[in-house]
Amino acid sequence: MKKRVLSLLLAISVIASVLGACSAKTDNHKLVTETTTEQSADTSNFKLSYSQSDSLNPYKSETLNNQIVQTLVFDSLFILDENYEAQPSLATGYSYTDKKTLNVTIPSGLVFSDGSDIDSGDVVRSFNEAKDSPRWKNGLKAIDSASAKSDTVISFKLAYSNPNAHNLLTFAIAKGSEDKKGYPIGSGRYKFAEGGGEVYLTVNKKYEGFSPSFTKIVLINITSNESIENAINIGNISWAFRDLASGDKVRMKCSKKAVNINNLVYIGLNGYTSITSDPNIRRAISLAIDRDTLVKSSFQGYAKSAASVFNPVSALGQDTAVFSSSADIAAAKQAIAQSKYKKEDLKIDILTNKNSSRAAAAQMIKQQLEAVGFKVTINKENNKTYKYKVEKRAFDIYIGETKLTNDMNLYSFFKESGATHYGIDLEDSASAKAYKSYMDGKSEIGKFVLEFSQEMPFIPLVYRQGMICYSKSMHGDMQGYYGNYFSNIEDWYYN
Repeated sequence: MKKRVLSLLLAISVIASVLGACSAKTDNHKLVTETTTEQSADTSNFKLSYSQSDSLNPYKSETLNNQIVQTLVFDSLFILDENYEAQPSLATGYSYTDKKTLNVTIPSGLVFSDGSDIDSGDVVRSFNEAKDSPRWKNGLKAIDSASAKSDTVISFKLAYSNPNAHNLLTFAIAKGSEDKKGYPIGSGRYKFAEGGGEVYLTVNKKYEGFSPSFTKIVLINITSNESIENAINIGNISWAFRDLASGDKVRMKCSKKAVNINNLVYIGLNGYTSITSDPNIRRAISLAIDRDTLVKSSFQGYAKSAASVFNPVSALGQDTAVFSSSADIAAAKQAIAQSKYKKEDLKIDILTNKNSSRAAAAQMIKQQLEAVGFKVTINKENNKTYKYKVEKRAFDIYIGETKLTNDMNLYSFFKESGATHYGIDLEDSASAKAYKSYMDGKSEIGKFVLEFSQEMPFIPLVYRQGMICYSKSMHGDMQGYYGNYFSNIEDWYYN
């Protein structure tokens, strides 16, 4: 940890020193740090993939492997923990002064890896660049602007009321200029360097209290997903993150760790013309689905059943859990009986694309719906046709996936401009109205959940997971997670 956190602990510095907290300024801490580095420095074993043809600038990079490398070089105001709760990184705290104003404080004394000061102006400039970047622009649409109120206070103007907007402040803070070699400058645990024909990361000596075994991390130019997987299988790189987006079967020979990501796989429902316009039918479909079976069979175990609209690993998801992870056939049949449809009317077409996991899920859902009396067909289309049919509401139900932003925002479903609103009658949707009321601070989240469970405008199925894959020769408790992949890299080592 670094001196940024020390400013939070000044009032209890005695306790902080007893607990071995952030300061690296005591003689004892310095002694331990130097001894550990001298005994275990590793400059050759740990290697990561990157794309030489892509930028290493965090606001310009488009490839996942470059963006992952950058998390070692650049800090952010906040970082999300494994349960999607915002934890201070550069920031010391935040406050909402009104429904559309979020103020964030940073301590004085922060520095970039070149020793230059970090102030609120650097944060504002970084925000403006991040807002137009491939990586952060989608989430930062919810924030209109940022301004420096003082050297240590930044004010963010929100596009709309959002009680979770601070979760979006995970963009990289970078210096406005590059180093002598042309590399962007951050304040993270490592910094970019080159030499001997290699591009690599070296320890940022301005980052206090950080004493890793890996003092040098060589970057290997590997671009395609297949090449990255092959590289870790044969040992050319030490570590990789796979988002498993294709749904293809995992065939990687490495140690593996599941990583929670905010990707919701759901059933979209036609609320206009199909039998799915009946809320009883929509509830019956949800009740008939065994989400745990989908996790095991369709997603190879790399998913979590969606007991809530929100990610089940988050506090919001845990507090709003209303769906069973297993099927309730009796309740599903009862819901059908309460609808206006007869047995011969229970015909449903499932629209899906050719993504392996979602296509497999469609097959499993077909079986589960048939078990309660539906007659089901599957319409598997290429991505272009699939997208066209979704946008034209040419479906009864479709299997979709969306990556929710870090604030768990559902406006993608509940606004006309949202990418996943298709099939939801927003003018009549009680869920949409209740969600806006919650976001505006006029009602509690429970009211929205109640309206959602009664109306069922879409059906959450699972929250998909990614995977960290690392060399079987590497030791240390692997605690990395999405967005903070190398959270305890200082504890990793090779024999």
